[in-house]
Formats: sequence, structure tokens, C-alpha cells
Amino acid sequence: MMPDFSQNSYDTPNHRRDRWSKLFGNFRYNFYFQIYYNFYRIGRCSKQGRFDRANQALFSARNVDILERCGAKIHLRGLEHLSSESGPFVIAGNHMSSVETVILNAIVSPRLDFTFVIKQGLFGVPFMRQAMRAIDAIGVGQINPREDFKIIMEQGEARLKSGKSVLIFPESSRYADFQPERFNTVAVKLARRANVKIIPLALKTDFVKFGRLIRECGPICPQNDIHLEFGPPMSIQGTGREEHLRIVDFIGQRYQKWCREAEKNA
Repeated sequence: MMPDFSQNSYDTPNHRRDRWSKLFGNFRYNFYFQIYYNFYRIGRCSKQGRFDRANQALFSARNVDILERCGAKIHLRGLEHLSSESGPFVIAGNHMSSVETVILNAIVSPRLDFTFVIKQGLFGVPFMRQAMRAIDAIGVGQINPREDFKIIMEQGEARLKSGKSVLIFPESSRYADFQPERFNTVAVKLARRANVKIIPLALKTDFVKFGRLIRECGPICPQNDIHLEFGPPMSIQGTGREEHLRIVDFIGQRYQKWCREAEKNA
């Protein structure tokens, strides 16, 4: 059953976990085999020149389906903010795991034409490089911060002026928690430079943990619900300092709320 994100909120229906997941328990390789096979299909689709917005949403929705069949419970809020005004927008969110990167196209693409700021290394990954080029992603090396900033400002502004929204994770890397001091101002500066509004995105996606040997292939934790919430678009005034603080506060409040709920339900 493919998920339906046409409404302004979404919650995984009951009894979505399939018999294979129940049989294998939390066996991570059942999950990763399905996800990486879907990446293979995405690569083929991209090579054939068919990875348009519709297919971006379709393959990403298949990732959502895989997550839910492996026991994930997904909760989305604030989807109306993606289409409440004409874009494009900068979307700025915290970064916790690979979950958000594999499901966001299913959520955002039906409402906004958008792309990601990603690490340059993904352009060299089989099956991924064709997809990254197809969505016109912005690659940064994560070695020279000044060079990365210049790339984001110049290429991000170009994408925004062409009508494509830009989703960026200002923490630069994935972290197991949210700490405001790691959330830099690059997204606000990009929105200010391009004269577009910014949408905050709060998330908690520790359904997938970091792996000890292979960071990308950690254990899965069905007890950890997946949460994403978009805030209303905001204009950047002056230096953008106030808006940056509002974004950090939005993310921090949601993240702490979800953590408290998880502790209560543990």
C-alpha cells in the first residue's frame, strides 16, 4: 500500500508491518536489501532519462512503504506550508539519519520542485550519481567550509532563481540528537541573498541508527517513531538573525517534545 501525502498531515496506518519483517524481527539486512534494490531501480530510471518529479515522488514513496513494512511509524505535520504560498523556498532542517533523504521526495515533490544540498561524494556512488544529476543537486566537499559556502550561495541562488526550491541541512552532517549551536546560518543567508522565504523543517528519524562498522548500515529501531514537521514560510528581515533563532527554536521545541513522548511510551 503506497502512502498518501495529499492531506496536510499523515500517520502510518495500523498493521502496516508485513509478515517478513515480523518473521525476521528487526533484522536490518531485510530492510537494507529492499532500500538498496530501490536505489538500483532509481539509477536505472535516471539513466533512461525518466527521473522526473513524478518518478522522484514514486520511488521515494516506495522507500516509505519499505520503512512502514519494516515496522516504522511515520508522523508528518505542516504539509500545508509547502503549498500555502508560491515558492520557491529555502527549506532548512536538522539532519539525523538517512531516513529523511530517502523519503523527502515523496513528501515534498508533489507540492514543490526542489533539490538538495548534498555531500559531493554521493555523485560517485553507483545508482545515486545519475539521480543526483537528474535532480540538479548541489554538491559540497565538506572539507573547505569557505568553498562550500561559496558553492551553496552561488548554485543555490541559481536554482532558486530558476524556480527550484533548495533543501539544506545546516548542521552539515548527521547527528544522533539536536544541538542548536551546530545549526549554522547558511540557509538563512541563502534565502536572504536570493530574496525568498524560508521554511523550517524539524525531524526525528532515529528509526535508523549509525552502524559501528558501516555508518550507513546501522540497526533499525521500530520502537522509535519517525517525525517530520514543516513550519510556515518566513521572510528574512535585516541580517536574518531573528529568523535563524526562530528556526532553531521551532526545531528544538519539536525535537524535545518528540523525545519526551518517546520516553513516556518506552
